[in-house]
Amino acid sequence: MGLFSFFSKDKKETLDKGLEKSKDSFFQKIGKAIAGKSKVDDEVLDNLEDILITSDVGVETTLKIIKRIEARVAKDKYVGTSELDRILREEIAVLLTENRSSDSEGFVIPKDKKPFVIMVVGVNGVGKTTTIGKLASQFKKQGLKVVLGAADTFRAAAVDQLILWGEKVGVQVVSHGMNTDPASVAFDAIKQGVENQADVVIIDTAGRLHTRVGLMNELTKIKKVQQKMIADAPHEVMLVLDGSTGQNAFIQATEFTKATEVTSLAITKLDGTAKGGVVIGISDQFKIPVKYIGVGEQIDDLQVFNRLEFVDSLFKK
Repeated sequence: MGLFSFFSKDKKETLDKGLEKSKDSFFQKIGKAIAGKSKVDDEVLDNLEDILITSDVGVETTLKIIKRIEARVAKDKYVGTSELDRILREEIAVLLTENRSSDSEGFVIPKDKKPFVIMVVGVNGVGKTTTIGKLASQFKKQGLKVVLGAADTFRAAAVDQLILWGEKVGVQVVSHGMNTDPASVAFDAIKQGVENQADVVIIDTAGRLHTRVGLMNELTKIKKVQQKMIADAPHEVMLVLDGSTGQNAFIQATEFTKATEVTSLAITKLDGTAKGGVVIGISDQFKIPVKYIGVGEQIDDLQVFNRLEFVDSLFKK
């Protein structure tokens, strides 16, 4: 177990394993960057900058991290390369804290908002529907009553997949089938949630690559129809991003945050990629809390994002 260990042993081991490719790639690059060096100098910092950028941390966030390390080197006068891992770990942890990605319990469902409505957005292929299913499973295990709305009506596979998740988890799914009005599905899902006294309603939405105007109009319509039933719905708009796509995830985040008010993030498929640095960059640049990360295919492998555990696993040797 690492220095910061608040997870159960099983969850921590899953996280360690899920970030293994990112960690191995990262340390291999750092090892080459500091080979033959005894202190952190300009050359080491230049190499570290390249490493962070190629690890999909992003240029803007990388420059922030480098600036922080430069300040520490200047203050301490001498920093050995053996200390670089520790300093880098500390600065990334602080950065995540400052950017609202503090340790959380995922979605905390308030008792005075019933049902609590979560609208889930994201392009096709990022694991959006699977994330909804896994999230529904977590809520069900907490003893909460859940209703799912299959409002991604442009793909038969999306509707069918959500129905299968509903059967697997044991929660109600409201569906009108394919090529129906997604806003009416969202309305009926919330109506069912209200009538059945559900604790949570999760609305799936279309994952097409729209023009920004088309995307904005569609999401706005879905949000407005929800407010006919519950004035402040949706209570959360969660954007699901595929961590394995690296910089493409930044582009998707840019488009969706312009199209609608995204309040939280889930970053999936981190177990199959060396691009785990994308979590750091997206958190920093968009100032939106990362609530969940996907580190495996099993139903329990959608984990609540804990910045200290994440950084600990990323730097664990």
